[in-house]
Amino acid sequence: MSNTDVLKPLKTWSHLAARRRKPSEYEIVSTNLHISTRPGAEPFELDPNVFMNRWYKEKRNASPLKHPDWNAFRDPDELIYRTYNIMQDGAETYVMGLFDQFNEREHDKGLSANWAGTLARLYTPARYLFHTLQIGSAYLAQMGPSSTISICAAFQGADSLRWLSHTAYRAKELSLTFPDKGFARDERRYWEDDAAWQGFRELMEKVLIAYDWGEAFVALDLVAKPAVEEAVLRKFGEAARQNGDTLLGLVIDAELVDSARHRRWSSALVKLATAEPGNVDVIKGWIAKWEPLADRAIETFCAGLPDLPDAAAAAKEATRSFRRSLPGL
Repeated sequence: MSNTDVLKPLKTWSHLAARRRKPSEYEIVSTNLHISTRPGAEPFELDPNVFMNRWYKEKRNASPLKHPDWNAFRDPDELIYRTYNIMQDGAETYVMGLFDQFNEREHDKGLSANWAGTLARLYTPARYLFHTLQIGSAYLAQMGPSSTISICAAFQGADSLRWLSHTAYRAKELSLTFPDKGFARDERRYWEDDAAWQGFRELMEKVLIAYDWGEAFVALDLVAKPAVEEAVLRKFGEAARQNGDTLLGLVIDAELVDSARHRRWSSALVKLATAEPGNVDVIKGWIAKWEPLADRAIETFCAGLPDLPDAAAAAKEATRSFRRSLPGL
């Protein structure tokens, strides 16, 4: 080989060279990180028939939701681990500040016994529901066909854990003022047996066995999470304010900030997917499959909300409004 035949080495960040500019911090630390998506290779450097390889090939690579380059997806907020932690550290400081201030004012002593009973039945058991959202997001992070998708799902799971933690914190606080209501003691019984929760239990247990990555995304982020956010967060927050529980209304407002960000990245992924032929019908088919379960979950939960007779109808319409806003659907 002559000197003129020597190949030039690739430049740093060569996979981003087409943009003809220095990549952003987000692009450098978030793109093309999955080793299991190498073209023409087994997902993992193991026997092709090992269960893990077969699982990824069936549940991810052979998904009806297809795109030639899932790595083209970008998070609209361009969050990375560093910026996510900075942002959510501030968010947690705000929520903890709410807890401290309202505790100093003896907020819980001003709540009625009836409302405390509603919190014990319809609010503090939600930590089980939020845990299912965390698990579903973790599976999506594991199975996502690109690192940029997986990172969004991982942050979403972390947010679900934050919601769970807020709920558990309030359960303990409320138990000190209302020791007879079962706070921090009866949540599992309500979750497993109370009629108000059985719709969401069925919905989420089935979402957690939607193993195709594309269906898991649609079922969780386009159907189940919006149902939870509109009924268990937004509508319950309205009921809280009507019953003098300003603290819970403010905490839920803070959690809905996370929800809005989750919807932004989900919408961006739908926009990328629907640009490919055939994906619109696939997504619409999955929505049609999961929507009735979500509607029933909303109806059974909202039936127990005090002072909000139209809560279920409003919550269901809000979920449909979100789905109508999705690009290409």
